Amino acid sequence: MTIQVNGKQIDLPQTVKHISDLLHHYNLQSNQVIVELNQTIVDQKLHSDTRIQNGDQVELVHFVGGG
Repeated sequence: MTIQVNGKQIDLPQTVKHISDLLHHYNLQSNQVIVELNQTIVDQKLHSDTRIQNGDQVELVHFVGGG
């Protein structure tokens, strides 16, 4: 499957079917990232249930601590 992540086209392995799988693929945790799927923010509670499809556009915004 091919999707766009943060403006870059990528090919995903067949094991990536849900947003939670995508986050795991990038070694990110749900509580550290905001996910936008096709211009709609996906609630963290729905990451395991929300399927990714060929051609989807995903934006991953992750937080970095600092001070």
